[in-house]
Amino acid sequence: MSAGKGVEDRIDVFIDGEKVSCPPGTNLIDLVAGMGKEIPHYCYHPKLSVSGNCRMCLVELGTPAINRETGKPVLDEKGAPKIMFFPNPAIACATRLTSGMHVKTQSAKVKECRKAVLEFLLINHPLDCPICDQAGECLLQEFATDYGRGYSRFIEDKVVKPKRTVLGPRVMLDDERCILCSRCIRFCQEVVEDDVLGFVDRGTYTTLSCYPGKQLENNYSLNTVDICPVGALTSRDFRFRMRVWFLKETPSICTESSVGVNTLVGSREGKVYRITPRRNDEVNDTWMPDSGRALYNRIDAKNRLLKFRVNRLPVRPEEALQEALRRLQGEKVAFVGSGQSSVEEHFLFDCLSRAARSVLNCLVGRTREGDGFLISNDANPNVRGALCLGFIDTLPGAELTGLAEKINRGQVNTVVVHNEDLTTAGIGPGQLEKVEVVYLGSHGNGTAEIASVVIPTLTVFEKSGTFINQQFRLQKFLQAIPGPPGVLDDLVTISRLLNLLDGDEDRLATPEAVWSVLSGKLKCFEGIAFDTLPETGVPLDASAFRSLPFCEGASLHFEPETESVEARA
Repeated sequence: MSAGKGVEDRIDVFIDGEKVSCPPGTNLIDLVAGMGKEIPHYCYHPKLSVSGNCRMCLVELGTPAINRETGKPVLDEKGAPKIMFFPNPAIACATRLTSGMHVKTQSAKVKECRKAVLEFLLINHPLDCPICDQAGECLLQEFATDYGRGYSRFIEDKVVKPKRTVLGPRVMLDDERCILCSRCIRFCQEVVEDDVLGFVDRGTYTTLSCYPGKQLENNYSLNTVDICPVGALTSRDFRFRMRVWFLKETPSICTESSVGVNTLVGSREGKVYRITPRRNDEVNDTWMPDSGRALYNRIDAKNRLLKFRVNRLPVRPEEALQEALRRLQGEKVAFVGSGQSSVEEHFLFDCLSRAARSVLNCLVGRTREGDGFLISNDANPNVRGALCLGFIDTLPGAELTGLAEKINRGQVNTVVVHNEDLTTAGIGPGQLEKVEVVYLGSHGNGTAEIASVVIPTLTVFEKSGTFINQQFRLQKFLQAIPGPPGVLDDLVTISRLLNLLDGDEDRLATPEAVWSVLSGKLKCFEGIAFDTLPETGVPLDASAFRSLPFCEGASLHFEPETESVEARA
């Protein structure tokens, strides 16, 4: 239930005889959902305008009777206010609650309405649930089971509509399954402002189509698949690849930018099949970009690192760690971190740099033109984590000019790199010949090719941790699938190097262990534990970040430039 501004701003309503307090104007469907109950619906979506297409959410509404002459409530024989119910049912999606309103969601009339609506929706709908790609998460299938008649009285031929219609590069339409809820149309018009979809023809021949000369090809097109209540819109990438009831869904965070879009990673038997948005009204509502859904393809990319190497030869993990240790024990060691690393990895990487008496810590910045919605100008998910922990104290640039200068002056002999490519960050071949490189990363690149020591690590889908997004909101992601055999978690690798470097066996190799230290180390992290961190994250104390470059306006690229999704919608 929605929270009001105060007790005086709330009203009392009655849902199936139960008294409920809520702010005036609360949507009836949302209120009932907050009570743990359900009003079935198709066209209604909490983040879209109300259309009232499907009529599935019909309920009975009543208000206290008022004597027109005296203006006082009419009382029944028991002395209680007499409730006058409207003669016809009303749609709950368009009902804003007022004081004293009574609602019946389970009356005989309501149940008969639901049966009738479902009967009409199924008249021309193909009854082939076992082969439908939406089976298992189809609201038509679920509500037909819960509220339908259980049999059909329709004996005429069904209207045949187009099948396998390509609406765009990522979305396919089966028009026979469309129930004309218009969610997809309203999403394109209201959320991404790409008015490309509409209905054509009339009656039972109405079909969904793109406007002439247009396609559904914006970077948020797959959200129409997410909100489609039936099997009409499907993802061309995911369709018929896996039954959804076999998927394990793991909460995660999109690493495409600093927005920190909340996601669900769908996997089975160690393989990721799809990524979908997870609702978080403070960050991304219920949406995510299409480009972020394809990031799981990196897991099995051809350049994935699976072997430990020393001087380009495969070795056992212990040998690689010992060779890395030998180079860390030398003088003039520099560290290059990654904005893709988690808060926990930044912390341990910073500890390692201090133990090795680093002469320079730096990070590679990635900027691009954001869309003002769910893709920010900052293309790294966790630069703020590195700044908050003190691993770096200035905003990172695209090129490591400071490191290049120190190499040229002979002030650096060894560079420890975590998931970055020096060759694309302003460090030329001639400079790399002057230093030894220890590379920790999940994928091969130009730096891994020339590195003296290569230690493979995990992708974000194979480990757990936290990021700090552009709002300085701390959010966690959980391991969705196991990593490749023999490849160590980044925290384990860095922790082992720390153990070898200073002989301290009590190291932190899990997010839980790291947070047991971080929660008492920095004021902004006070009282936070990884296990109890909410899935929607927690906003960090803004006063703790006033001295950081983000708050000084040093670069507009890293300001929290996107307005809230709620305000934009």
